Amino acid sequence: MEEIIFPNQIRMYRRLRGRSMQELADHLNVSLSAISKIEKGYRRVDQEQLVRVAEFLDCPLQDLFVNEQNSQEEIVQAWRREQERRNKINEKTGLKTLGAGLRQIRNDKNLTLIEVAESADMTLSVYHRIEMGQREVSDKELKNIAKALQMPLDELKKEIKNLDDKGMLEEIIQRNDAKYKLLSNPRGAIASFGSGSQDNSKISVYGTAGKDGNIIIDFEEEIKKVFRPTQLNNKKDAYAINLCTRRLGSLLPTRSILYVNPQEVVSVGDIAVYYTSEKEAMIVSIREDDHGMLYGIRWNPEEKVELGNNDLQKVHKVVFISL
Repeated sequence: MEEIIFPNQIRMYRRLRGRSMQELADHLNVSLSAISKIEKGYRRVDQEQLVRVAEFLDCPLQDLFVNEQNSQEEIVQAWRREQERRNKINEKTGLKTLGAGLRQIRNDKNLTLIEVAESADMTLSVYHRIEMGQREVSDKELKNIAKALQMPLDELKKEIKNLDDKGMLEEIIQRNDAKYKLLSNPRGAIASFGSGSQDNSKISVYGTAGKDGNIIIDFEEEIKKVFRPTQLNNKKDAYAINLCTRRLGSLLPTRSILYVNPQEVVSVGDIAVYYTSEKEAMIVSIREDDHGMLYGIRWNPEEKVELGNNDLQKVHKVVFISL
């Protein structure tokens, strides 16, 4: 599940609705401290949490994002100052070099982010931030990462230093910086849930409204083409769909486009496209029951969708949402 840090107007809407921080914390099943950090734009949130916040505050999801057109200038400036401060701290402590080195070694070993995160007993979000050079790492965590990368800790440190001395990490650091700046920009933050920029290649968009909030997806009837997000570069099976359903209520504008990678495995918290037939699908949020079995949830009204083991191949992960 992609997660982001973004400048937001959650606190303003919460106060307008007369709701307390504790009520929002209970709704998201997180601590009061976590809500405070989320409202300040210092804590990461995922796609499903964003949807649930907008649902709780009864406002369109895109209104939660700070942007230069409709937000107070001091909020925008405070966000920028915080990102600049953190960037300087990370440069001084060498976190960018460490993160770039870990990414290079992981790629050399043909390991995925998820594989290393799980082996190191971390969430995907935490490990991703480490590779991005945006989070400090404790000695224990670094030992776990070394083990996940199948290397002694001393050897891992030496290899990262060697890569840095050879100048092999600079390109990775620059790419990470570019990605982080996109997320740190109030103009860019409103554009997407996930991270990444867009290149000049295009991706096909499909989807027309079906019955009961379903979406008809006929791959022989392309609606249009749009710019392809970076994370879908070289993903030949990736596609996009129009959000032509009212089953999300007002949480997302009708012009939203959902970008889908059918090759990625879905996990708890993901938004996904579930095919009920060859050309008909529904948008669901992936959940897990007490027995570890995945199922889907639809909204407006809420509805549980059973997913059998054989159905998981019909579930395509949404990796990016353009508002």
